[in-house]
This record gives sequence, structure tokens and C-alpha cells, in this order.
Amino acid sequence: MRGVVVLLFAIAAGATIVGCGGAADRPSPSDVFTPARNTTAAAVRDFFNLRPIPEQPFPFPHKRHIEKKLKCTDYCHESVDKGPIAELPSVKICMNCHVSIAADKPLIKTVADYQKRGIDIPWQRVYGYPQESHVRFNHAPHIRAKVDCATCHGDVAQQGIAGRNVDLNMGFCVECHQSRRASNDCLTCHY
Repeated sequence: MRGVVVLLFAIAAGATIVGCGGAADRPSPSDVFTPARNTTAAAVRDFFNLRPIPEQPFPFPHKRHIEKKLKCTDYCHESVDKGPIAELPSVKICMNCHVSIAADKPLIKTVADYQKRGIDIPWQRVYGYPQESHVRFNHAPHIRAKVDCATCHGDVAQQGIAGRNVDLNMGFCVECHQSRRASNDCLTCHY
């Protein structure tokens, strides 16, 4: 095992590894060692979970909607219990209610303008895993297991605007799975 680690560090440092085939086994100068990232800086950002804060087209008032007793899964994120992705609400979903509710408010006028122009609201995902982590998170089994949205997303009702409030790293997920006696097999999340 130690030899494999030394070999990986040697490759990372740019060492040329020559096998039985001689020069043909050498990596070309354009080859960059990385298990999954294009640069060392990208690997460091992923390791420390440093990501830019997503800029939303306008501040969505989660608190106000939750105060009206709307549930996350009722309208806005209705696909969350059916598959992997918690769909982000389209302008059509918003306007189903707001064609008559608070239609005179400036924020609703902004949403109505998106609809008039035939443009969907360009929401930015707040949570997600880098493609390189090979995590395939699926919301549906978590909803079926009655995991509260706040477990992973924080208390959105008190946030107003959604932000990254929980560090969804591997340790967080493993600990949650252990406490709920859910599988911690690698292939549960990494496939």
C-alpha cells in the first residue's frame, strides 16, 4: 500500500513513470495528474467546500410562504419525493398562485414580467455536490424516511432567503446515516 501512495505522490509531482514499453509509457506533457479536478486550486476549493454564494435573480421570501402553511413539497419543490432532484420552481408554478395573490406587489410584478417575456426564473442551486465527488444524492428516499428538510437545508422558515447553512460533507452524511441506521455502504451515495 505504501508503494502505491508513493507512486501517486510521484505522479502528482510530475515524475515520469517508465514501464516495460519505455518512452511510450510516459505521460505526455499535456497530461495533468488529478484524480478528478482540473487544477490543484479546484481540488483545494472542493476539499474545504469553498464555493461562491449563488446569486438569485431576486430574494425569494421562503419565510412568508411557510407562514402561509405552504409545505416545500406542495408546489415549489413538488418533485422532491419522486426522484433525485428537488425541482426549482418555474415561473408557471409561481404564477399559478400569484396571478391573483399579491399581484400588485413589486416582487410579484418581477415574476409576472419573467412570464410575459417567456423566460423561466434563473434560480441558482444553493446546494449540490461537485461532479468530481461522484455523489448522486437522491431526495426521494430521504423524504420517504421522513428526514425533515431542515436537517440538510437549515431552518429555511427563519432564513427568508435560502442560503447554504449546513455543510453537507461526507462526515455530516455518514453521521446522519449512522444515527438513523441507514446504509453507509459507499454505493449508497457514490455511484
